[in-house]
Amino acid sequence: MVQASRAPATYAALTFVGLVAVAGLSACHPTSDKDKDGKSGPVASLTVTTEPVRALEVPVLIAASGTIGAWQDAPIGAETGGLTATAVLAEEGDYVRQGQVLVQMNDTLLQAQSRQAAAQLASARAQMNEAEKAFARAKELSDKGFLSAASLDQRQAALQTTQAGVMAAEAGQAEVRARLAQAQVRAPVDGLITKRSVVTGQIVAPGVELFRMVREGRLELNAEITEADIRRLKPGMSARVIGEGGVETTGTIRLVTPMIDPQTRLAYARITLPANAGLKPGMFARTQIDTGVSEALSVPMQAVVYREGQPSVFVLGDKNKVSLRRVKTGERAGERILIQEGLRAGEVIAVKGAAFLVDGDTVRTGGSTTSAPAKPAKAS
Repeated sequence: MVQASRAPATYAALTFVGLVAVAGLSACHPTSDKDKDGKSGPVASLTVTTEPVRALEVPVLIAASGTIGAWQDAPIGAETGGLTATAVLAEEGDYVRQGQVLVQMNDTLLQAQSRQAAAQLASARAQMNEAEKAFARAKELSDKGFLSAASLDQRQAALQTTQAGVMAAEAGQAEVRARLAQAQVRAPVDGLITKRSVVTGQIVAPGVELFRMVREGRLELNAEITEADIRRLKPGMSARVIGEGGVETTGTIRLVTPMIDPQTRLAYARITLPANAGLKPGMFARTQIDTGVSEALSVPMQAVVYREGQPSVFVLGDKNKVSLRRVKTGERAGERILIQEGLRAGEVIAVKGAAFLVDGDTVRTGGSTTSAPAKPAKAS
């Protein structure tokens, strides 16, 4: 009897709770409203700000990266060999001038040969002077008829022989002097020494690399450029270069390689760097190359929402009804983002509040945004 009396009370309580819940849901989600004609229509679910899609002129920056290297990497070696290095006068990191002595080699034997060649030249010149005087006397006697023509010819031949001897001695002396000069390894051009391979006491072989230098200390960034972007680049364009550690400088494109690597599908832009930029050969660096301006569409970042992992925007249509449209985005431009596909200039989109919308919602518009776009980091 006790259980039978509780059942009607329990049923009544559950019925009351259900009615209250239904009434609450109806109050939170109204499904219709009346317009001026008294007809029912959709109710706006959210107030959003709107903005028309605008076409802007934005800088077109091509981003790339690569390795810093020498403008011209010059190896330095000895022209003569078999001599011992007695002094090494340059070290890695030194900036040297053209003609500066880098290595002094043992030239004792060459000095002796040079003195010998000088003595031989002096002897040859003395013989030539004697032959010249003998020919002059013979010529005088021949003119007076006291010397035969054959004797005169002999004196002339002797003179020519001594003259040839002087020329040979001069050539021999020049050879020794050249080998003596080669006993000093000199800098072929101005530049920065980046590598030293020679030590004091080493027997130097001809043609073996002793130093490596960066000509004039000039560095350049070998930036890897995709085949889609290479056509936009020209020599003389400005490039912003950022090295490791935040080192930043401005360079200029020296040349663009005429061939694309068939394996990597990349070409190279050689970007000349200032000598005092603080960058070193072998460093990795990034660059942004300014190729001019281009017209592009942009929308505020707040307007872009992601549905199913795809960037989308809500486009305002008739009767303030929004439709979800997928777009292809580009690079950021401050608080805006570039739109490559999916929108047309002039279309009105939802901005603030867009993240809370669903396709087909009816909205109330609460003004428009007018934030000015900033320059993009990259636009392609």
